[in-house]
Amino acid sequence: MRCGSLAEGNLPPLARDQKLWAFAAAALFLLAVGFLGFALNTGVMVVFAVGWIALQIFGYVGALKMAKGDFAHPLFKSQVMLHVIAVALLVAVIAKATS
Repeated sequence: MRCGSLAEGNLPPLARDQKLWAFAAAALFLLAVGFLGFALNTGVMVVFAVGWIALQIFGYVGALKMAKGDFAHPLFKSQVMLHVIAVALLVAVIAKATS
């Protein structure tokens, strides 16, 4: 009898909470990529856009490594919430610039 390993593709299914946090992280990353495209096109806030992408990549990878791949781990959740705060600050800066 063979035991299935993770290398063979026998991954355990993700819980609902894990799927929710993984989706939130992916949505924030796509938003950051979109903002990077906007920043490069207009030349406005390019340093912030590049830094935000770098922060997300290193933050998510580090958090997942420390959490042993658990998307519902509090460390990964705090990374997601950190980027939600970054979005809120970005919205505030844009609102202040347009008013």
